[in-house]
Amino acid sequence: MNGLYESETLRQVLLVTGAIGGGAAWLTGRAIAATWRPFWHVVVYTLLLGAAVRFVHFALFEAALLSPASYGADTLYLLILSTLAWRATRAAQMATQYHWLYERTGPLTWRPKA
Repeated sequence: MNGLYESETLRQVLLVTGAIGGGAAWLTGRAIAATWRPFWHVVVYTLLLGAAVRFVHFALFEAALLSPASYGADTLYLLILSTLAWRATRAAQMATQYHWLYERTGPLTWRPKA
């Protein structure tokens, strides 16, 4: 994988960033929403999680630790997953805890009841 992940194979990237990092990002988004924290917490924690994923690449596979392009790609993927988890959890919370006010319209949305 030239350029973005120079010294890593596709399998290594899928394992660390895709599976381990993606799972951690999903759980991070869920936990932040479950404790009713605002969305900007998702961004802050995901930036830290991106650094942790980059460190795992470095520690296990001797990849470049300070690679802005790889960090950016990893963090963008993690941010997408954590945002989806935060929004899905928030939609479930709004429809469940305020069932007299809101109804769920999809996996990520809700609307006021008519």
